[in-house]
Amino acid sequence: MGMGKIINVILSSNPIYLMTLKSLSKRTNHEWIYLENKDDFNLQILKEKKINRIFVPHWSYKISESIYNKYEVILFHMTDLPFGRGGSPLQNLIKLGYNKTKVSAIRVTDGIDEGPIYLKRSLSLNGSAEQIFNRTSSIITNMIIKINENKLIPKPQLGKPVYFKRRIPDQSRISDLNSIKEIYDHIRMLDCEGYPKAFLEFERYRFEFENVRLENEENLVAKVNIKLLS
Repeated sequence: MGMGKIINVILSSNPIYLMTLKSLSKRTNHEWIYLENKDDFNLQILKEKKINRIFVPHWSYKISESIYNKYEVILFHMTDLPFGRGGSPLQNLIKLGYNKTKVSAIRVTDGIDEGPIYLKRSLSLNGSAEQIFNRTSSIITNMIIKINENKLIPKPQLGKPVYFKRRIPDQSRISDLNSIKEIYDHIRMLDCEGYPKAFLEFERYRFEFENVRLENEENLVAKVNIKLLS
C-alpha cells in the first residue's frame, strides 16, 4: 500500500459485485477493499484500515449511524428514487411490469433510501436476475469512477416517494400466477445466487425453476430441480 493512497470499500452481500471491485482496481489508482460479512463492517475495522469512502452496491442490513455520520457512504439503489424506496427493488419492478429502470446513487442517511442523489443511470430489466445484476455491476463501476473523479455533490430527492416492501421466501411460490408471461417473469426475477428460486410444491416434492426461456404466449421452457421435502 503506497503512502497517501486513497482506500475505499465496496460493501456487498452479492458476490456478483466482486466484478466491480476487480474493474475498479484496474481502472483507478485507489486501493479497494471488499467487505461482504456484516460482522466485518464496523467502525473499528474501518478506522484501522483508514477508509476514505464506502460504496454499497447491494446490502440487506441497516448501516449504523456511527458509520454514515463519520464516512461518506454511497448506496446504489435499483429504482428512479424517490420512486421505489425499500426492499426487493428488482423483483417489485418486474412484478409491476417495468422493463427498464434507473440506478440511483445516494448518500446514506437515517431514512431508508431517502438520502440526496449524486447521479442516476439507466438499466434494462431484460433477462434473468443474474444477467441484470451483471449489467448493474458495470454501470455502478462507471458511476463510482464519475463520483470520485468529478467530486459530485448530492442533491435532495424531488417528488412524491413510493415505497416497496421487501419480499419474503414464500412469495417465490408460482401456483397463484395467471399467465405464462407472469410465470416467466417470476422465474427470471429470482434466478440469481442468494435468492429463493421460484417453486411449486406437490405432495412430498418441491420443484424449483431456473434458466427460463419464453417461447410464445402459451409455452415456456425452464430447468427444474426436484427436491424431497423433509
